[in-house]
Amino acid sequence: MSTRIVLVRHAQSVPPRLGEPDDDQRPLRPEGLAAAEALAGRLVEHAPAAVLSSPQLRAVQTVRPAAAALGLDVITWPELREWEPGLLPSADWEARYAWSWDHPALAHGSGESLDALTARAGRALARIASEYPDVTVLAGSHGTFLSRALIAAGRVVDWDFCRAMPMPAVHEITL
Repeated sequence: MSTRIVLVRHAQSVPPRLGEPDDDQRPLRPEGLAAAEALAGRLVEHAPAAVLSSPQLRAVQTVRPAAAALGLDVITWPELREWEPGLLPSADWEARYAWSWDHPALAHGSGESLDALTARAGRALARIASEYPDVTVLAGSHGTFLSRALIAAGRVVDWDFCRAMPMPAVHEITL
């Protein structure tokens, strides 16, 4: 048997403040909240047994409407957090992220390398499969995390794929 994991990238959020550490309580924009509501029906069709999420508010807000429709709680797992690159949000973030994708073993300062994120994502997927065998689970998270989780699951993903991923986005894997 197998576990199906429906990975959900959060909807459009309030942008981070440039030059300041990112805020875990950064919420969805009004249009992001509307997109999360609109996405709920599609997610409910998967008939998940559990709804997990990154503890970061924007991810929780994206999967909460589906959880509510299913009568389930959103369970937060720290390992579903977004990549912690060691960079402050900046106007040149795309160039810095592209550099990281070209050098995945390297980290910025005390940040997490993309290879370390891929390993963390792989452990999270394995934990989901272990704790929720033979069912479907929704897992709300973030664009870079989802991209690296797909890599951990054996998919070929690059910076262009990650950069083009819409908000919200849904990707399925089976373990």
